Amino acid sequence: MVLDVVAEKGLVLLGCGKMGGAMLAGWLKSGVPPQSVWVIDPNPSDWLKGTGVHLNEEITGTPAVAIVAVKPQMMGAALPSLQALGGGGTLFVSIAAGTQIAAFEAAFGASSPIVRAMPNTPAAVGRGITAIIGNAQVDAAALDLTEALLSAVGQVVRLESEEQMDAVTAVSGSGPAYVFHLIESMAAAGEAQGLSAELALQLAKATVAGAGALAEGTEESPTQLRVNVTSPNGTTQAALEVLMDEGAGFPPLLKRAVTAAADRSRELANG
Repeated sequence: MVLDVVAEKGLVLLGCGKMGGAMLAGWLKSGVPPQSVWVIDPNPSDWLKGTGVHLNEEITGTPAVAIVAVKPQMMGAALPSLQALGGGGTLFVSIAAGTQIAAFEAAFGASSPIVRAMPNTPAAVGRGITAIIGNAQVDAAALDLTEALLSAVGQVVRLESEEQMDAVTAVSGSGPAYVFHLIESMAAAGEAQGLSAELALQLAKATVAGAGALAEGTEESPTQLRVNVTSPNGTTQAALEVLMDEGAGFPPLLKRAVTAAADRSRELANG
């Protein structure tokens, strides 16, 4: 089992907020012993204090992996606590948005294996998707270990280059916010048609969640699923003629939104 190396050598989690906490819960549930985990967090939650992990204790030995799960603006103050692990014995995995691999090579040394990962917030309910890319020091075993760890909170995909991370950030990293706004907008539109606010929101949330599950659980493409539910000259077609308008509908709007997010990701990464 890939995670056996974590149980044997240990794992360090730097930062245990919502994302880090979701991952930790997944690891413990999958059988990683609490005594094999060191967590560094200045403001630990009550839940964290009851897990049995080493909390803000001195790290012993050479852990198999160190997960960097702090916000980018906290990186400068937090990374020094892991510098002693640099040099090749420990795999570093960062889930910090907008921080390039080069920044971690500068902190831990170019000989350190480093994986950059971009998860998204549905990881909190085990339905996330995370993209990963490693530096030249990361071998197949290190990628397998990273994927096994991050699979605790959802799907994992591997990128071909770090440059793709900006597009990933724009599609799946920021994407949940687009879906949440869709739910908000659908509910508001339903309310405008005479539904109560509570009922409109319930309908919108269930519809988006169910449609997503259907799209993920079938071999049919989203295009075919759309065709399946669209009767000629029916209500769905009437709505889609508005939504699919090439001038003001979903296609150009989402293209602009994703482009804006990707451009901003590049700006943040370049300081």
